Amino acid sequence: MPGHLLTIEEYAALDGPGFTELVEGRLVTSPGSGRRHDVAVCLLAAQLERQLPRGLAFVVRAELDLCLAPDGAPGFARRPDLMVVGRAALTRAVGLVRADEVLVVAEVVAPDSKRTDYVVKHDEYADAGIPHYWIVDLTGPVSLVACHAGGSGYLNAPAITKTFATDIPFPVRLDLDALAP
Repeated sequence: MPGHLLTIEEYAALDGPGFTELVEGRLVTSPGSGRRHDVAVCLLAAQLERQLPRGLAFVVRAELDLCLAPDGAPGFARRPDLMVVGRAALTRAVGLVRADEVLVVAEVVAPDSKRTDYVVKHDEYADAGIPHYWIVDLTGPVSLVACHAGGSGYLNAPAITKTFATDIPFPVRLDLDALAP
């Protein structure tokens, strides 16, 4: 572990896969999410895969450079549960996915990440200019809060249960009850 705050380049060069994120140059361990969470992420990806328009793809648990710091400064990197990106983002052989390549970022709320997903990542993703953020909560009836860029930050739609349907940023219909394993 380096004894200094990491730049995004230093973070990307760290050896081995891990469950870490980079927050203002500090390595932060991502908490374990559990089987229920992981199954829900896979089921969400399966529903999206059938509906994504040509030219778009999804990635699961990939590292995301939020591009919130200038080159050489302590960086920010997250590992969202799922991202919808342009296929061009998949053609680069190396490097983290960049915020400007992401159309939608989705987080499935785990019990120990609720505040991080609803507040901290909500603000970071908005600051990074990611146009859409979907927060999927498995507690109670499964719900989805769709956040989209507007003004300074995100505008949050009310939580939806049962079926989430939208045409923005692409036509999609998600059976939220099917995400509960």
